[in-house]
Amino acid sequence: MTDTVVNPITIADAYRGGMRQLAAGVCLITAQHAGQQGGMIATAVTSVSAEPPTLLVCVNRSASMFAMIAESGRFCVNVLAADALPLVDIFSNSARREERFQSGEWLIAANGSPVCAESLVSFECRLAKTVDWHTHAIFLGEVTGVLHPRAEAKPLVYLDRGFHQLAGL
Repeated sequence: MTDTVVNPITIADAYRGGMRQLAAGVCLITAQHAGQQGGMIATAVTSVSAEPPTLLVCVNRSASMFAMIAESGRFCVNVLAADALPLVDIFSNSARREERFQSGEWLIAANGSPVCAESLVSFECRLAKTVDWHTHAIFLGEVTGVLHPRAEAKPLVYLDRGFHQLAGL
């Protein structure tokens, strides 16, 4: 009889390790509902189609932004520039919630969502569909407006647990 060696690394651990190698743009998802503004940092943002222009955002159902997007039916995806690390720190830290819209320059989109004037591009979205998937929701947003506040700036990229600026752009 031979002993079976159990691999201590689970498929979930291997998955997380593998996904750390997938570079992603860093986005600030914002929304406004019932007089309250909210925002969260996300890298799970993807283009779905050009006709109609649609993108998707994955949000944990336990996050405060889940209810805000689901109830308001609208949101904004702000693609962050490499110099936006202070905003990333503020919006990633729940203890700094009161500072969120006090830092940086903000506009209001036609759909009522906050727009980060320091972003590369901002996509105003109408919630077209929600797909529940275990701990997360996939929000499909039909793009209703596009703003290019700083299209010339370099993008902020997340890779292997760190933020980076692409060289040579």
